[in-house]
Amino acid sequence: MIGLDTNVLARYFAQDHPQQSARATALIESLDAQHPGFLCQIALAELVWVLQSAYKVRKPQLVCIIERLLMAPEIVVENTESTLQALHRFAESTAGFADCLIERCGHQAGCSDTLTFDRKAARTAGMRLLND
Repeated sequence: MIGLDTNVLARYFAQDHPQQSARATALIESLDAQHPGFLCQIALAELVWVLQSAYKVRKPQLVCIIERLLMAPEIVVENTESTLQALHRFAESTAGFADCLIERCGHQAGCSDTLTFDRKAARTAGMRLLND
């Protein structure tokens, strides 16, 4: 198994750099279930941010990209179940993916609540507002 950094996946999905995109594609296509790539949740959250901010990818396409990564036998995603739960909340709400992932990671760790000052995250991502 090899770890995959955000920029490798960004180049793979964006196909915007002749050399790096080709190398990223060759790497991703060389992976299989016996020799998978590992994607940590931090890199996945960063990938969503990069695709949204730098490449202007819209939420429906982001959801498809994340689903594709989660279901691919050649990609091992850290804490797949909590990541999938975060994806469902992200897809069905106005919450940001990182907020959904933070809340689900806390839940998986046994936290009763994830506290935040972010009113939107409290409303949409399942967190609880830390009142003044």
